Amino acid sequence: MATVTLKNVKKIYDNKVTAVHDFNLEIADKEFIVLVGPSGCGKSTTLRMIAGLEDISEGDLIIGEKRMNDVEPKDRDIAMVFQSYALYPHMTVYENMAFALKLKKMPKEEIDKLVREAAKILDITQYLDRKPKALSGGQRQRVAIGRAIVREPQVFLMDEPLSNLDAKLRNQMRAEIIKLRQRIDTTFVYVTHDQTEAMTLGDRIVIMKDGYIQQIGTPQQVFDHPVNIFVAGFIGSPQMNFFQGTVEKVGERYQLSVHNAVMELSAQTCEALSQAKITSKAVTVGIRPEHILFAPEGGPHTISASVDVSEMMGSEIYLHVLTQEKDVVLRVPTTELPPEYRAGIPYNTPVKFTFPADLIHLFDPETEQNLL
Repeated sequence: MATVTLKNVKKIYDNKVTAVHDFNLEIADKEFIVLVGPSGCGKSTTLRMIAGLEDISEGDLIIGEKRMNDVEPKDRDIAMVFQSYALYPHMTVYENMAFALKLKKMPKEEIDKLVREAAKILDITQYLDRKPKALSGGQRQRVAIGRAIVREPQVFLMDEPLSNLDAKLRNQMRAEIIKLRQRIDTTFVYVTHDQTEAMTLGDRIVIMKDGYIQQIGTPQQVFDHPVNIFVAGFIGSPQMNFFQGTVEKVGERYQLSVHNAVMELSAQTCEALSQAKITSKAVTVGIRPEHILFAPEGGPHTISASVDVSEMMGSEIYLHVLTQEKDVVLRVPTTELPPEYRAGIPYNTPVKFTFPADLIHLFDPETEQNLL
């Protein structure tokens, strides 16, 4: 197995467009790293540089203590699973999985043992004699993963492997990849634009935007402590709500004014603002939909709004409310609602809500960085 290190890696195309800027990452042996971000952020380009399918313009790629910049893809001891399965249509599942091993001139018995072991892990033994066209999308993706497993690579690269599958199958395959990871215990680098996949699969996730790394951390770290507005809005579903507000020092504490409401801030937040020597400042306030609290009655700390749209999700309702022309999303478990509202809250119903002091995020409106 192997560690993977990217030092100051850059990708500049011939038309002088820089796709990846100064990318630095150390991936531990057997770690599962997910690169996530919107389309065009450079995540697939980074993966293709690790695979050797794209040249590295600047910087170093080190796999298992060996510099790999100029090593041919076939000699890097990596295996890659693509979004488009890339199976040979004229070969059976067995032949597809055995193909790379035959090229290595491996003995037949050993090939057979590796193919059947991988097929068993992926539960595709019964399909070994079929051609790809006789398989569903999920089965084809398992074959593509099986073809990579048999090579027993140092590093497993996966480029959006689930994006061609429907929602139910994607959830199922995500669980399969988690199980697979526990069984084959190798280093994984996984690319996706789906933040749910990133959060459920990764030991650490790397969030990218416009070719730059925005934040690296465990799923919980990036959810609880996003470094900037982009990360805060990208991670979490539905996405974080943002408001314009002001923080002001009153005595030893700070208070937050937002939409005509004045809210307390936690001791930890007050301490961070105090250390930053802030006395009064305009801020962008972030609060996740699941952290907004209904207020049974109004008060100086509550925001008034009216219901615009109720999205019924079964166990919870995504409630879109309007306050001062702004759309705010609340994520409310149906068990917390009165019985008459469990199927949805009627349009224009007045509601009041507030924010828990310890779950408020504060960002600088100019730099968009987290103040805490």
